[in-house]
Amino acid sequence: MSDAISGAATDKAGAGQSVVKSADRALAILELLATGRRRLTDVAELLRFPLSSVHGLMATLVHRGFAEYDPASRTYGLGLKAWTVGQGYHGHRDIAGLALPLMEQLAQDTGETVQLAQLDGLENVYIAIAESPQPMKLVSAVGVRLPAYATGIGKALLAGLADDELGDRLAGVTLRRFTDHTVAGIPELLAEVEQIRRVGYATDDQEYVIGCRCVATTIRNHAGQIVAAMSVSAPTPRCGPDWTETTFAQLSAVIEKLEAQLRR
Repeated sequence: MSDAISGAATDKAGAGQSVVKSADRALAILELLATGRRRLTDVAELLRFPLSSVHGLMATLVHRGFAEYDPASRTYGLGLKAWTVGQGYHGHRDIAGLALPLMEQLAQDTGETVQLAQLDGLENVYIAIAESPQPMKLVSAVGVRLPAYATGIGKALLAGLADDELGDRLAGVTLRRFTDHTVAGIPELLAEVEQIRRVGYATDDQEYVIGCRCVATTIRNHAGQIVAAMSVSAPTPRCGPDWTETTFAQLSAVIEKLEAQLRR
């Protein structure tokens, strides 16, 4: 769970659903451990859970193999069972398998890094990456989670949500600013979402990392549902005045080919 987005998300239930608090907290701990090893007190502080509750939940996770404890550093991390369970998820593999060859060609054509991501809550999760062939490039990795409001690919995915769903996900959330270019708050984000819907693509102009720009757009399946988004990211020195429009045209051509494959 990213500490970029704060709010009472762990206490919310979906419409008509009830949440078991202890199970919800255990899963929140696992999400946090996925970002790196943590001390017990760090987990309690970052998730705003009682230390006594965290102690019991962590002991259970260690017992079941979902977490592991290192006595030397007195930190907890994900256990092998978490990896084993994760391997059972196949929902992203079909689209990633189809997209990767097209992404690799696009990376060669543009000379820049191409990424594929899906939305999880208010975070975009990268499921495939084709690296730039150039020495100076964006460095990323499959499995990385970033706050969607601060990335082009994430904003494209947020713009694909219905207004009601987007509002529900943003309710009670505070947006952390990573650079001076990051959206300053929810009203500004919603205005940008409307702009993205009008023009058909999203951009990131040094909003998460200084010196990096990107253009992104969504991918739809045979039923017209948004299933992912793809972006092209480049260092700002290589982004001329027409970079966004030129790159978007190349990206759109790839998305068209991918969507044609998804319709088969």
